[in-house]
Amino acid sequence: MQVLLLRVDRLSTWIGQAFAWLIVALTLMITWEVFSRYVLNDPHDWALNAQIMMYGTLFMMAGAYTLAKGGHVRGDVLYGFFRPRTQATIDLVLYVVFFLPGIVALTWAGWSYFQDSLAIREKTFSATPLPLYPFKFIIPFAGALLLLQGAAEIARCVICLRDGDWPSREHDVEEVDVDKLKEMVHVKDEDIAALDRFVVEHEHKSGAAR
Repeated sequence: MQVLLLRVDRLSTWIGQAFAWLIVALTLMITWEVFSRYVLNDPHDWALNAQIMMYGTLFMMAGAYTLAKGGHVRGDVLYGFFRPRTQATIDLVLYVVFFLPGIVALTWAGWSYFQDSLAIREKTFSATPLPLYPFKFIIPFAGALLLLQGAAEIARCVICLRDGDWPSREHDVEEVDVDKLKEMVHVKDEDIAALDRFVVEHEHKSGAAR
């Protein structure tokens, strides 16, 4: 089971990281459009629609990735003090009562939304229209990925209730661990304190000289 859960994590991570490159594409597109509009005096009527679709895709496809990393907003003022089994109970209830109905509805409605758009080959309203149905396919696709990752999270809750501890998950980007960073660069707290004293003394001497 743990191997399967980690595979789901890796899938969500890989897809999230792949779609994250849209940030680079979006930045380049906006930069080029600004240059083209104000320097070359050659704006493109389709650019805004393309930017909105790219940003929407990026936002939707980050959902499963963020859930896999435990990065969604959580009111953990008290949650962090609970035992793992209590946390798992709370999470399991929230997943069943709120997450599953909402994401199932999103996926179901999104699929119908996409099919209607595909049937009429829907396009944007602009002089140079862009196809909309590929973008609308992102809605059910992102919903399906969220459901898959949500199933993995529900399984983790059940495992935690059984074992009394949270199972491991796939890790990605982490915050800087200051203590580990000190060990890597061979810096001690005494060295930092001495440097601080040196800077303060230097500032005092400079002030007195002026």
